[in-house]
Formats: sequence, structure tokens, C-alpha cells
Amino acid sequence: MTEPPHNYGRQDPRREGYPPTQAYSQQQGRAPQQSEYGHQPEYGHQPDYGYESDRPEPRSNEPKINLGRLWAGGVGTAIVVALVIVVLIMLVRGILNISVLSPEGAGAYGTVSTTSYAVAGGAAAIAATGLLNLLLALMPSPMQFFYWITGLVTALATLVPFTLVAGVDAKIATAVINLIAGLCIMSLLGGVGSGAIIRRPQSQY
Repeated sequence: MTEPPHNYGRQDPRREGYPPTQAYSQQQGRAPQQSEYGHQPEYGHQPDYGYESDRPEPRSNEPKINLGRLWAGGVGTAIVVALVIVVLIMLVRGILNISVLSPEGAGAYGTVSTTSYAVAGGAAAIAATGLLNLLLALMPSPMQFFYWITGLVTALATLVPFTLVAGVDAKIATAVINLIAGLCIMSLLGGVGSGAIIRRPQSQY
């Protein structure tokens, strides 16, 4: 009785009950089975979870100046100051009968010097607006510096008429007009400067 021949070569996996290998499947024309969990990332490759892109960029918390609102308020202040000066001069000359800037017979409005006085008041308001713009852009606590500077200039303008050669009543009337005009510039431009500051909210992480 002869022994069955032994096959020392590669056996057919279909005959022995073993699952076919990937190479054998490719030889038979079948596509390799994909992993149940899909594509696995390669070793050493860190997946991008988008943490850097989702994080907001830090923004500066420094206030920003609305120049249009600031200078529009400055022009409005100049107009108001000029009108206040004209009204006060007409009040002093027409009702109180005190000759200010013009002889007594020039009427309630006076002469062209009244117009020049009003224009000078408006120019002072424009100059104060430029000062306020500079302080807002460069100085810490800009409104405090603005009130101090304009307050001292107003005090100086109030004292100047008493150094001129004129009647006592004319000196007092001129000093009062300068004082009211200066306070008008301080109050109006103080509100304009505070409203022209745009404070950016602090960014949250």
C-alpha cells in the first residue's frame, strides 16, 4: 500500500479551510477588504482639529477717535460761541447801556468790532477742538488735561480786560463775556470729546 504523496509546495487555501490572504484575493481579481474603521492616520501625523483657526485674534483695547464726530462738534461749538458773544454784546449795549468795543452812539450791535469779536470766539473754539484732538490721540486722561488747559486760558481771558484802558463797567462787561464764552467752549467740547471716544470691547477667549 503506497502512502499518499505529500505536497510540500504552497497549498490552496480554499481546500484547507484557511481564509484567503490579501495577495491571493488580488490574484483572483477581487478587491481587498477595507478596514471597518476607515482610513487610519499615519504615525507621526498630528490631525488638525482647527483650534488655532477658531481662536479669535487678539484686538487692541485702546480707544479709537471718531474724527468726523469730533470736528463736527467743534464747528457747532464755534457757531454757538459766536452767537453767544453777539447776544451778550447786544444785551450789554442795548439793555445795560454799557459801551463795549464801540462808542455809545453806535447802537445795540455796535460796529464791525462786534463781528470781529464773535469771529475770534469761533476761532478759539476751533483751536480748542484741535487741542482736544491732539490730547485724545497722545495723552493719558486727555479730558482732564483739556479742562485744565481751557480753564486756565478762560481765566486769562477774563483777567485781560482789567489791564486795558476803559471804564470799569466796560471792563467788567468784557470780562463776563469772555468768561461765559470760555465756559461755553469747555462744556460743549467736553461733551463732544467724551462722545467721540469709541472704546473697543475686550476680546474673550
